[in-house]
Amino acid sequence: MKIKVDENIGGTGVALLRDGGHDDATVHDQELSGATDDQVFDACLSENRTLIALDRDFGHVPRFSPKRSAGIVVVELGGPASQQALHSRLRQFLKVATSRPVHGELWIVEPGRIRVHPDEDTE
Repeated sequence: MKIKVDENIGGTGVALLRDGGHDDATVHDQELSGATDDQVFDACLSENRTLIALDRDFGHVPRFSPKRSAGIVVVELGGPASQQALHSRLRQFLKVATSRPVHGELWIVEPGRIRVHPDEDTE
């Protein structure tokens, strides 16, 4: 899977995704640090990459339509932010992503579950 990793994930989170065999590009490496959410989302669209971020703003479907994208994954740490919690959520995402594509969907990865935003056309 081609992934764009937002700047709030950090190097060890990126390594975990890379070790999972994914083609990752980071916001930092592409000199998008400090870019607006719209600029990051547009970069994901143009590169056909799934966005992985801690930023809940990317869960705002009218603004960032997952149907137009290769997928959006918002990681919820569920309590105090820690590297352990982040790695746990990323492993949870990777496990599910092996059997279900994220393309065109919004996934909210929470402790113990992944919520998938329903297709806008079915509501």
